[in-house]
Amino acid sequence: MGMPVAVEIADAAADENIFAAVFDHFTYIDEKFSTYKPESEMMRINRGELPERDWSDDMRIIYMLSEETKQRTGGFFDIRRPDGTVDPSGIVKGWAIWNAAKIIEKAGFGNFYVDAGGDIQTHGLNAEGPAGAKWSIGIKNPFNQKEVVKTVYVSGEGVATSGTYLRGEHIYNPKDGRPANEIVSLTVIGPNIYEADRFATAAFAMGAAGIRFIEQLPGLEGYMIDRDGTATMTTGFEKYIKI
Repeated sequence: MGMPVAVEIADAAADENIFAAVFDHFTYIDEKFSTYKPESEMMRINRGELPERDWSDDMRIIYMLSEETKQRTGGFFDIRRPDGTVDPSGIVKGWAIWNAAKIIEKAGFGNFYVDAGGDIQTHGLNAEGPAGAKWSIGIKNPFNQKEVVKTVYVSGEGVATSGTYLRGEHIYNPKDGRPANEIVSLTVIGPNIYEADRFATAAFAMGAAGIRFIEQLPGLEGYMIDRDGTATMTTGFEKYIKI
């Protein structure tokens, strides 16, 4: 997926088998949806080599979820790029993390987090203190990566950040095909990482109006930083910065 993946399970019973299962899952996702590996299913579709009747079930699911997200965001989420190719990474990453978390939960572990490229799914509590504590996640200053501007505390939620400070201008406004660069960082907290990630991507493409879009979505909260360094948060975001 072209990004670091980290998994922590706060349970002494966790062994190499569960970690291997999670990383095998991410390897599978990468080999299927990569837009860099020539033999991935996604690249074969983009080259016109694989007709729709031969698509895998997971590819069909991603196309379906992408279309549903496009409708819910008024067209601000679109996996079709300006050059006509398809890049599903804006929805695949959160979906993949969410499913990785399901693998861990199904194996019987209740306290863990999964982080892929800075997008995180939490579950239960971490190992700090005698009774545990919520997972703490820092939101970096997009103008100074060594500084954390906000720390959020979550248990069970997903946290996704869209921004230009790590990968440059990689999110486009589907309305005009231009890079989305009105804001520099948008963090969204949702009931799971799939919901947080897909709407963070769409809201970032909306520019300054994106935080108002997040405000209107039930169960989602956001924290936006614009090009001038001004931060704006949704009305319910404060509950996540209190331990």
